[in-house]
Amino acid sequence: MMKKLFLLLMVVLGTMKMLACTNFIVGKKASADGSVICTYNADDYGMFIGLCHYPAAKHPAGTMREIYDWDTNVYHGAIPEAAETYNVIGNINEYQLTIGETTYGGREEMVDSTGMIDYGSLIYLGLQRAKTAREAIRVMTSLAERYGYNSEGETFTICDPNEAWIMEMMGKGAGSNSVVWVAVRIPDDAICAHANQSRIGKFNMKDKNNVMYSKDVVNYARKMGWYAGKDADFSWKETYAKPDFSGRRFCDARVWSFFNHFKDMSKYLPWALGKDEHAEDMPLWIMPDRKVSVQDIEACMRDHYEGTPLALDSTDIGGGLWQMPYRPTPLMFEVDGKKYFNERPVSTQQTAFSYVAQMRSWLPREIGGVLWFGNDDGNMIAYTPIYCGNTVQPECYNTAGADGVTFSDKNAFWVCNWVSNMVYPRYAQLFPSLREVRDSLEAAYFKQQPSIEAEALKLYSSNKSMALQFLNDYSNAQAQQMLDRWKKLATYLIVKYNDMAVRPDDHGTFRRTRTGLGARVIRPGYPRSFARKLVESTGDKFEVPAVHK
Repeated sequence: MMKKLFLLLMVVLGTMKMLACTNFIVGKKASADGSVICTYNADDYGMFIGLCHYPAAKHPAGTMREIYDWDTNVYHGAIPEAAETYNVIGNINEYQLTIGETTYGGREEMVDSTGMIDYGSLIYLGLQRAKTAREAIRVMTSLAERYGYNSEGETFTICDPNEAWIMEMMGKGAGSNSVVWVAVRIPDDAICAHANQSRIGKFNMKDKNNVMYSKDVVNYARKMGWYAGKDADFSWKETYAKPDFSGRRFCDARVWSFFNHFKDMSKYLPWALGKDEHAEDMPLWIMPDRKVSVQDIEACMRDHYEGTPLALDSTDIGGGLWQMPYRPTPLMFEVDGKKYFNERPVSTQQTAFSYVAQMRSWLPREIGGVLWFGNDDGNMIAYTPIYCGNTVQPECYNTAGADGVTFSDKNAFWVCNWVSNMVYPRYAQLFPSLREVRDSLEAAYFKQQPSIEAEALKLYSSNKSMALQFLNDYSNAQAQQMLDRWKKLATYLIVKYNDMAVRPDDHGTFRRTRTGLGARVIRPGYPRSFARKLVESTGDKFEVPAVHK
């Protein structure tokens, strides 16, 4: 009975997590400036988290590292600490190593409920103990193989200024204290993505330079009776996490949309739609038709399938009166005994934090790595620059007293959510005001970046610590400036759009009459598209009689 309850719990948790995060990856020859770029949307319902920091340190022999589950904060145990650990700010370390993830679940019986290290702890252990992506893969896999892996199937993005890798890992069941895994290097001229569906299919076991894997990656599947073919024909995802409708429509569809921004992916649309069992699967990576910039990737993090058959816009009433490109969760719902679903785009309301990491090999490491960070849905925030050598977080990303049930107007998560939750239900009406502020701030950050880094480089040559302090102060100032601007945006939206009317203003200054009163409000009424849908669904119920027209 207990085993059945445990498996049921894992199914429920797996369904929740499966619809969560999104990662994009850009090789250095595919990017506009030669940087390696990767992203992470940390999407989990009710999740509250800021910008973490682990300071660099030397640890005497015998020091132990306590492991607390990243999702639940449950204590798992302790492992020996490394002799030296590196500075980590957010999901990037001082060597520009960046690690993100998405959970895909996979075979439930492979979860090791007795393992010590969960996926979140594994990320930050890797960041603290490795300088490169290859080293991080070795660190993370050796830790999981020694202490056990207490999570579902996971896809990790692991990047440094020179290489981008994707790694997938699963446990071997309760009490196994072991894992199977595979890691594949993304070509420098390619882009890749994963979004809660296992992505690695067949892999070249002879390519030791670009592929790494556990020794029993195939034999374990044979032992369990899940695979009986040749090694060369083995597919990780077909064996350990076979794509089903939800894995394709809710997860791979986000990958498809990302690829579609940079190459015509219409031939793979049937795969993304998820209903054609025989549809052609997407490749793990593609070569984009143009170079990809950091700004391009930020835009992709804000994607709602615009311009595609999956678009979340005014084509149905799900978006409400003001065409909101967001839908309530859970994604599946039932009406009259039939199951239906909502689309699940990249940009989603349950994002706790989002980043775009920029890693540049030609600059000193502490200057080359930038984490463009935001605390909420990527569409609803301005990504502010956080340099990888920073040792002090901005107050707004690490606010004393604020948590998942405690609001603080000093905290970016809560202030940004305050604004976004005003905008969501009246999206078409309010979002243009948010977008204007968001884009203005980001344009200023990118315009300042060359001069800020030039000044940091000048300082770096004579006084490294001053250079790092300069970048830290700059990062924190921009984040706090963003918070102040967002508070002003919040009060502006309340005044301008109060009671579903619109107060006229001139560049943020509200108009007044000659006698000092607020100018007469504008009453926009229904958007034309919604008015038509209302009439179509209600017939003549609200039609004005001819005599009164």
